[in-house]
Amino acid sequence: MRFRPISFDRLVTELAERIGARTTERNPAVAFDGAAGAADPAGLADALVDPLRAAGREVLRVSAWDFLRPASLRFERGRHDPDTRYEDWLDVGALRREVLNPLRPGGTGEVLPALWDAGADRAYREPRAALPRGAVVLVDGELLLGRGLDFDLTVHLWLSPAALSRNTPADSRWALPAYERYEREVSPTDTADVVVRMDHPRNPAVRD
Repeated sequence: MRFRPISFDRLVTELAERIGARTTERNPAVAFDGAAGAADPAGLADALVDPLRAAGREVLRVSAWDFLRPASLRFERGRHDPDTRYEDWLDVGALRREVLNPLRPGGTGEVLPALWDAGADRAYREPRAALPRGAVVLVDGELLLGRGLDFDLTVHLWLSPAALSRNTPADSRWALPAYERYEREVSPTDTADVVVRMDHPRNPAVRD
């Protein structure tokens, strides 16, 4: 892969232009995918909210972390099982049903911003958000690709194996085999529309 060095601000500008240029005849959903604690996909998604709104697009932020399964299912094989994190933490059906399907032709246009509070292990009970035509939904999370989720644009924040190991917090290192499996089975650098190398978060590089 060939990467072009880019400042974070310029990366935000380029992504905002690319997203803003999409047709307003539908509500695009954009995925920001990256290893938790190491790549900060939520930070990149958050940074795009104001530029897109300044360009006249309504924006709804959604986090896949608010669509996890209940603790009884996530921790059925223990709290630190990497295969369970890879396969079963995310409630893929709920994310598809409550966020993505309503955006599609014939959908209601009403999105549930958050379903499950993983910390409290209970439902959020938030109201649905009725989106006008052309509104953009920005979804951050990890291990999102290769699951059949219908995103209009996917952005993967990639780290080399050494950087991933180095940047993952000590209390999350048990999840490294899940990310290694993701690289092996999904190959997100081949799957994503946009790949950003984040070995050094202050000095990202985007794949040409």
